Amino acid sequence: MSLVFGAHYLDGRTAERERATVRVGAAGLEITLAGGATFRWPLGAVRQTQGFYAGEQIRLERGGALPEVLLVEDPAFLTALRRAGTAGRRFHDPRRRGLRVLLTALAALAVIALAGAFQVWGVPAASGVVASLVPVAWEDRIGGAAVAQLVPPERRCLDPTLNATVDAIVARLVLNAPATYRIRVTVMDSPAVNAFAAPGGHVVVLRGLLQGTRTPEELAGVLAHEIQHVYYRHGTRILVQHASTALLVAAVAGDVSALTAYSLEAARVLGTLRYARQAETEADVAGFRMLVAARIDPSGMVSFLETLQAREQDRPAALGYLSTHPAAEERVATLRRLAAEVRTPATPIATGREWRDVTRLCGA
Repeated sequence: MSLVFGAHYLDGRTAERERATVRVGAAGLEITLAGGATFRWPLGAVRQTQGFYAGEQIRLERGGALPEVLLVEDPAFLTALRRAGTAGRRFHDPRRRGLRVLLTALAALAVIALAGAFQVWGVPAASGVVASLVPVAWEDRIGGAAVAQLVPPERRCLDPTLNATVDAIVARLVLNAPATYRIRVTVMDSPAVNAFAAPGGHVVVLRGLLQGTRTPEELAGVLAHEIQHVYYRHGTRILVQHASTALLVAAVAGDVSALTAYSLEAARVLGTLRYARQAETEADVAGFRMLVAARIDPSGMVSFLETLQAREQDRPAALGYLSTHPAAEERVATLRRLAAEVRTPATPIATGREWRDVTRLCGA
């Protein structure tokens, strides 16, 4: 088996993807850039964050909040890693990609059903395992049905200019992201200041939040955060935790009546969703990195949170975003620290017209 693989390398400080080759050895990884620079990663300092499913790009990271990243397409790379000694055995075994995901997920769901005695801590812990096994197609089906319940056609903002602008921001954000999910944003005609992510790549932004942004970069910060909730499967985990196992299995198996019933339950959960502190931190940090990789000024992410904090004292009932995305003060502090480390120049988001005019296209 070859021990040398083609790869792309990101240094964590800039958005540039550099072509590289990576050699797998017992002592670790030897990465050589196209320009000739070579450096080594000990396997013990490397973590795998992507590449657990067939067709999914393998992603390895090293470092803290803004880590170095190595992207490899060839699944044989994982086999080589696992053969590189004891430290390599913790990486994903590519042979598991061939297992029947449906049977695995159903078995895991059955385990959750038997864990009622551990409802306080057992089910939440197990739900993370189950969520990682749920196929993307299932997530898309359930997330789409839930959004249809929450945002019927008559409550959607359908202005073509507005939707084209939002789609362009999303396209720029996900340009270098894995293709596992197709991100679709729905703008809801509601004065509430909120946004949320549903499983399967569905993101909903309410008109009140859209009109509360002062720049497209602020909206990009919100979208990057919500997209990371999708990538980390935070909503899926919560829905699995709250679901009736039998109803969930019937829904994803294609039972139309069960899907309708489950989508109603999913819509109720998503409508009152409040993420844990860890989930918010993950979405913030990964969303921040997504902005940097897209060369979008990440300070918009910080300024929007600061604006909402200032407004909360005057209009606490209207600012649902802070109630469903808690710990804003701590999050701002974390994002400021990350912003101080950024050296990548940003490119402004061009919309072709004044941003305030764009935001008024919903509910005009």
